[in-house]
Amino acid sequence: MATEPRFHLTGSMEQGSLVIGAAPPGSVAALDGRPLHVTPNGRFAFGFAFDQTRASLVTVRYPDGGGDSRSFTPVVRQYETQAVNGLPQNTVTPPPEVRVRIEKEAEDIYLARLTDSDGADFASGLDWPAPGILSGIFGSRRIDNGVPMAPHFGVDMAAPTGTPIRAPADGRISLSADHFLNGGFTLIDHGQGVSTSYLHQSMRHVAAGDLVKRGQLIGLIGQTGRATGPHLHWAMNWFQQRLDPSRSTRKSAPEAL
Repeated sequence: MATEPRFHLTGSMEQGSLVIGAAPPGSVAALDGRPLHVTPNGRFAFGFAFDQTRASLVTVRYPDGGGDSRSFTPVVRQYETQAVNGLPQNTVTPPPEVRVRIEKEAEDIYLARLTDSDGADFASGLDWPAPGILSGIFGSRRIDNGVPMAPHFGVDMAAPTGTPIRAPADGRISLSADHFLNGGFTLIDHGQGVSTSYLHQSMRHVAAGDLVKRGQLIGLIGQTGRATGPHLHWAMNWFQQRLDPSRSTRKSAPEAL
């Protein structure tokens, strides 16, 4: 008779969602053969790709020598198509003279998301970083100024310029800069490859290396970069895997304005 595994997973278990594992302290874990960072108290994390349909194999070896392997298949989501018009055309089809800058900024973000630090500041759930109206959802197929673009890998909160943005959980600032497409950009490392990003800010209140606490002011909503109006684009990653932060929040929606 099969026995229940001694580890368990929590999260929405959908495409594009963060999954948090808990195992006996001292355990070792892997995802499809890739070692996972496990905290001393047995916490680990990984993410399902936004379009993943295959199963992921989670293997845990316990400190007493035993172990378990289980396969998990994410729940399939249906994504919308969203047309966005009125964007600055040079951010939809950037001129050649700024492409080097855009590539360098993308590389900076890629390198920041390689961080595999200790801790699990995300494990107790995320707070919405700002109030506002949900104006964009994760995974929607985007048509910008009539041009088909990559899916929208974030959640948009429309709110007036100057609306405070607050850290959704403890972490360390990995990157804070003004980008051509992202506008005022901040990336928070929450541990174990889990990070959150904040785009289009009118002002940034933190710098790389700063430690931040849940609820701390990190910036102000704006309309910088590729944006048609003032809003916060909030993104989450597990390393380079793009995830939906709204699937990891403690409340279902942001506060109203």
